[in-house]
Amino acid sequence: MSPPAATVDGDWKRVHPASPFVRGWVALAAVGFFFGRDAFERMLQGRDFLDPNLNGRVPWLLAGGAVVLLLTVGGFILSWYFTRYQVAEGYVRVNTGFLFKQQRQARLDRVQAIDIVQPLLARIFGLAELKFEVADAGESAVRLAYLPLHQAKQLRATILARAAGVVSGPETIEEIPEAPEHVVLAVPPGRLIGALLLSEQTVGILLGAAVVVTTSVLLENNAIFLALIPGILGIGAAYWSSFNKGYNFTAAISPDGIRLRYGLLDTQAQTVPPGRIQALMVTQPPLWRVFGWYRMHVNVAGYGVSASSEGAARTMLLPVGLKSDVMRMMSLVLPDPGVGDPERVFTAGLEGLAPAGPQSSAGDGFVTTPRRARLLAPLGWRRNGFFATRTALVIRSGRWWRTLVLVPHQRTQSMALQQGPLARRFGVADLVLHTTAGPVSPRVFQAGVEQAVELFDQQSARAREARKRQTSEQWLAQVAPQAPEVAATVEAEQPQRPAQPVQPVQPVQPVQPVQPQTSPQEDRHNG
Repeated sequence: MSPPAATVDGDWKRVHPASPFVRGWVALAAVGFFFGRDAFERMLQGRDFLDPNLNGRVPWLLAGGAVVLLLTVGGFILSWYFTRYQVAEGYVRVNTGFLFKQQRQARLDRVQAIDIVQPLLARIFGLAELKFEVADAGESAVRLAYLPLHQAKQLRATILARAAGVVSGPETIEEIPEAPEHVVLAVPPGRLIGALLLSEQTVGILLGAAVVVTTSVLLENNAIFLALIPGILGIGAAYWSSFNKGYNFTAAISPDGIRLRYGLLDTQAQTVPPGRIQALMVTQPPLWRVFGWYRMHVNVAGYGVSASSEGAARTMLLPVGLKSDVMRMMSLVLPDPGVGDPERVFTAGLEGLAPAGPQSSAGDGFVTTPRRARLLAPLGWRRNGFFATRTALVIRSGRWWRTLVLVPHQRTQSMALQQGPLARRFGVADLVLHTTAGPVSPRVFQAGVEQAVELFDQQSARAREARKRQTSEQWLAQVAPQAPEVAATVEAEQPQRPAQPVQPVQPVQPVQPVQPQTSPQEDRHNG
């Protein structure tokens, strides 16, 4: 008879014994190279590398290398022994260190996203790293490396189930299987390669190459090409990194949230719980317009604004996709768009253009830059505009580089009106919305002063009302209206997981007009 499985609460567990070796294999390789290089070279020459008459330092190097190697392996073993984790009392905790001890913890109800990361060496050993992102952390609050892949998935399911309010008792990890999912889209490798070749980066490279060639011909100096070798290597590495991070990109929906998987050598699986996305941005470079391609970025608390390839990949909701893919992902991020015909509104946000007449409102419902300010943005004034639905503010901008930004009302943390000297002269102002740090910077460009002030007051009221309706951080304790794919997955998943009865919530009511007022977190100021 097998012993009963230990409960999660109060039970400290250790990571896989191979974890420190997977993390520190570079150190082991460096030790071996430094101390064994001479012996290896003599071996290749067919000479006795232990003969002290030939080279007396080789035996000492090997002995020193053995000592350093033993100390390194001993440090790895101690590191593994003193690394433990626990899920208890509403927290996930990780203890590390044997000389300088450290404990990191994250509140389950503040978990913004959970990633499963598998570097190439970890994939070989069937291991994975868990990253827990919380709202009050500038980077990963907790990193747990490494666990067997199946155990990492089960632990993620446990934490997401407790964070969502589905599980509250002392169930074991084995009793909480991973939630089922429904794949909604996948990016073909050919489209990803085409998108990279037609990206803004390629345009910049071609322009730079033309300048270099012209300069070389005029100066009759071919040496300039040698100075470009490091730049060429860096450009190649950047393309490879983008391809490696975007390869095999798939998006799926489950009761746990939106699941993103990508990677060629190093694979990563992100799970972003519903409602945790603070802002969304859809962009379309000029050359992509020929094929109807778009990309999507998001702000998620905890992801921050890292400029590294890993940070950019984590904020990417869709590396390249068609309009139908964009609409599908938007339905996952904002299941209740708050408007009767969301496709018309989002299409106008992606492609719309106000007529050249004197009106300040386009026929598609977007309030655009007044004609009097067209000299401030000769190309973009007919694109710049905003549209407020019942649940989100939609902002569009850019004539050549088209941009569409979507901010759920409850995610508006603060706002500011900005007006420079030229904007004051033409009677326009910018409205800046502040969310968590990330690649999306919501900004209404060059709205008329009257419209900007009115939007400021109305958006303040919408944000307050939306935050009042968001009564629980546990998103499955109260299930809001969802997209068909989400509803089907939730219904299929409920009998398989221990859960409390799910009570439906009342539909969101439209916000009533209010008198202009501001909250303590909102301000108006001139820039």
